[in-house]
Formats: sequence, C-alpha cells, structure tokens
Amino acid sequence: MTIAQALLAFIVAASILTVTPGVDTAMVLRSAATAGPRAAISAGIGICLGCLVWGGAVALGLGALLAASPLAYAAVSWAGAAYLVWLGACLLLRPRTSLAAGSGTVTSIGHGEALRQGLFTNLLNPKIGVFYITFLPQFVPAGADVASFTFLLAAIHVVLSLLWFALLILATVPMARLLRRPRFVTVMDRVTGGIFIAFGARLALSVRA
Repeated sequence: MTIAQALLAFIVAASILTVTPGVDTAMVLRSAATAGPRAAISAGIGICLGCLVWGGAVALGLGALLAASPLAYAAVSWAGAAYLVWLGACLLLRPRTSLAAGSGTVTSIGHGEALRQGLFTNLLNPKIGVFYITFLPQFVPAGADVASFTFLLAAIHVVLSLLWFALLILATVPMARLLRRPRFVTVMDRVTGGIFIAFGARLALSVRA
C-alpha cells in the first residue's frame, strides 16, 4: 500500500466514523442550537484539541499504556464517565428556558468554557486513545515513519471532524427562529443531557469489559 493509497483509504474510513453520531456530535449540535455558532465552534475546537493530544500520545507510544494497563484505563474511564454524567445531570436537572445569558445553569457558557468542556470530554475518554492505537496503525504504509505518519492520520481525523462540525453549525442557521423557542431549548438540554449520561454510563461499563 502506497502513501497515497493509505491516505485515501483512511480518509474514507475516518469520514464514515466522523459522521457517526456520538457524544462529540451531540455536544456541538446542542451548543450550536442553544448557545450560538461561536460557542459551538469553541466546543468543536476543544474536542479536536483533545483528539490531537491523544494522537500525539499514541504517536509517542503512550497510548499503548492504556491498552496494556487495566488500572490506567480504568482510572481515566471513571474520570471521563463521571464528567459526562455530571454534564448530563446538569442539563437534565436545570434545563434552560431561554438562550439568555445568566439563566443560572451550567450550560450558559462562554467560549472558554465551551472549549474546556469539549477538550475534557475527549481527554477523559480513554476509548479515543485505544481507538487510535488500534485503528491508525492499519493505515501506516510499509517504510513510513510510524510516529510521524500516525500523528498525520490523527491530524487528518481532526480536520475531518472540524469540517463535520462546521456543517452541523451551518445547519442550525436556517432554524434560528425555532431554536429560540423556550420549549425547544428545554427539550434540547434534556435530550442532550440524556445522551451525555448514556455515553457516560457506557464508558463506565466498559471498565469491566
């Protein structure tokens, strides 16, 4: 497999995985719908920074620690699960009724807070590291520098994610009037909260798997 063939195959596979609904998509969609495009962009950037950190760790061989050490994997898994459940519980128990700032919920956030939430959602999910260490090597062609090419693949995945997030954010623009309705904001908070808790529970259960 040549470098060009490897890159093309990876782009196709990674694109399919990127558009598969997950906690990242849910976070960006909710941020775009209820906090506006800028907050959604910040959340997306935070998510992608988390992916780059994991990509760098895997490229340096640190990701192998999570695959080989049950204790390290469990510690990060529980931290990530707790964080997702906390975010979800805040959305379920204190959903907003408007997009006005200062509504008293954890989801009335600025750009820095949106970026932090996106970043830590990924950093505290060891499945990303394990996914990278099992998925990326399949697309490293013979003769290529493994560390450099692995990080390149992670960077490509980040670019694909940014493009996907941009499409999600743009899709909310024509729906601006609907997104401002109090009922929609409340429902969106609760639905997203349920999704976060579900992903957090699945992450916690994976510790025993």
